[in-house]
Amino acid sequence: MLAYLIRRLAYGVLTVQGVLLLLFVLFFLYATPTEMARRAVGEKAPPEVLEQWIVNHGYDRPRVWNPANPSDTLLADHFRRMLSFDFGRSDADDSPIVERLRQGVVPSLSVTLPLFVGGLAIGIALSLFVAYFRETYIDRAGVVLCVLGMSVSILLYIIGGQFLLGKLLRWFPISGFDPQPALVSRFLAIPWIIGLLSGLGGEVRFYRTVFVEETSRDYVRTARAKGCGDGRIMWRHVLRNAMIPILTHVVVAIPFLFTGSLLLESFFGIPGLGSITVDAIHGNDFSTLRVMVYIGALLFVLAQIVTDVSYTLVDPRVRLE
Repeated sequence: MLAYLIRRLAYGVLTVQGVLLLLFVLFFLYATPTEMARRAVGEKAPPEVLEQWIVNHGYDRPRVWNPANPSDTLLADHFRRMLSFDFGRSDADDSPIVERLRQGVVPSLSVTLPLFVGGLAIGIALSLFVAYFRETYIDRAGVVLCVLGMSVSILLYIIGGQFLLGKLLRWFPISGFDPQPALVSRFLAIPWIIGLLSGLGGEVRFYRTVFVEETSRDYVRTARAKGCGDGRIMWRHVLRNAMIPILTHVVVAIPFLFTGSLLLESFFGIPGLGSITVDAIHGNDFSTLRVMVYIGALLFVLAQIVTDVSYTLVDPRVRLE
């Protein structure tokens, strides 16, 4: 197992290096420093202002090769900063990117963590219920409702939720965020409801497919032959043996808890990491956007490694070699 983990970590390091190289190509070779400065300070800015902006942000160095000092290039600085988590300052307002990330983590987790836990619990429970009544009208109705829920755009959920719950019924604020424990749930109620409803169809359909496939296994027929009831079989046997695909689906979703929900945070005025990413796109903040893409890729690679290791915890038959 140790040899396997070392290989997976080595593959992960190579993957991260490839992501960093791709980011450098996209942000530094595709767009020149002059173009970046012009987008940051304005198209009509005088040349001296553009040159000063380039110098202040360290973009005046050679991009790939510097004969006088090979380590003094944009490529070397890019790898050095990303790997050491020294993300520098924003291109838009010159604020420290690390501080912005620190401020955005709590609002993002306040949105995504309850959605993740609630969606997982409700999705598995409903999927077991639908799979229990497989090939009946309850199963067919559940599949139809799941497909309908998946077919509706999340934008429609957001607009409908804001209008119905915020403007018409006035149960919750339409937008905003207050970190105080007494008020945070009131501001996040509509995002939680919309996020849960918009993602529940896909969750239930996926888990239902996994559970129905497991019900045709030999161990289920053996359990029935021994006199076990269908309810006990679903909860004690089917759910346990379906943990590998569920675990894969769950662990891969964990990195997105930290990167935030782009649409929910933007539409509801939540100052999380998703909102920071959207603001960076709109404001041509290349440094912040580069950091957000890198963090997302790094978390995804780590999640893949954790997924492989966790297989051995839920299924003793799995061996990592």
